Amino acid sequence: MIKTITMGNYISVQGAFVRKLGNGNVQVRVGERLFEGRPVSTKKTA
Repeated sequence: MIKTITMGNYISVQGAFVRKLGNGNVQVRVGERLFEGRPVSTKKTA
């Protein structure tokens, strides 16, 4: 599953979901690197 996270105010990263952390952050993998940040909320349309 692909997830998008934000790291700071201006940087977002999109990668393969790894795990959700206890503090509410999410880890994603891009190649060999792991990134941690706040998940971007998804807006569902009716």
